[in-house]
Amino acid sequence: ALPEKKMVFKGLVTNKEDMNKLMLTPQIYYPLLGGSALVTFEKAEVAQRIVEAGEHTVELSFGDELEELDRCRVRVQASPVDLLLPSTLEVGLNRSNRTILVSNLPCLGIPDEAMLDKLELFFSKTKNGGGEVESREFLDDSGQMVLTFVQDGVAEPLIARGRIQVLIGKGKYDLKISPYLSGGVSNLQLRTCRCPRTVLISGIPDVLGMEPMRDTLEIHFQKASRGGGEVDTLAYVPAGRWGVAVFTEDAG
Repeated sequence: ALPEKKMVFKGLVTNKEDMNKLMLTPQIYYPLLGGSALVTFEKAEVAQRIVEAGEHTVELSFGDELEELDRCRVRVQASPVDLLLPSTLEVGLNRSNRTILVSNLPCLGIPDEAMLDKLELFFSKTKNGGGEVESREFLDDSGQMVLTFVQDGVAEPLIARGRIQVLIGKGKYDLKISPYLSGGVSNLQLRTCRCPRTVLISGIPDVLGMEPMRDTLEIHFQKASRGGGEVDTLAYVPAGRWGVAVFTEDAG
């Protein structure tokens, strides 16, 4: 009999039919060529108006960079931004019969290679349930290592144990042993998705500094008299350079 204890559940509740579903959060890298800008408006209808207009005349009269007589207007083109998003994704997983995943590694302040040597030495001994080690490596920024044995039949008993105490230096540490799964994409289908609030502006000449040009574009496309509206973000790349924009899921 266990004593009564009040508990508070702080996890996430989900439907049983959703447990085998994989939720993807898209993160698309979009190349941005020189002489172009991406303008994201707060409202989708503003972006649609800008695209429908096609060509826009922008007044280049920012600050003191241009003399009064040299102030001019330039024509730029507005076009929609189409991205490729995954519509179907199938992943195949394989469980290795010679490889284990070791986690809960202690932070002892020793070099990675020295830690790998100590763990390989431990797991290579049959009295510890191990065997000859074929390869070992750390998984980047995870605090875990992957250990592959030469022979079959060594990994499974270790995985069945789940945990093992390892003597490192003067201390004993409880490490977790898990199966190692490797996989790959077996089927990937893509669909075209048009960004509802983002517009690509191209044909921007290199006649102002980066910040003045960026501010000039934002001022122009915020004016309702020119079909614009409130600008959420604006990314500008001058001619002769290039950049990469990252698109994530639009929560709006």
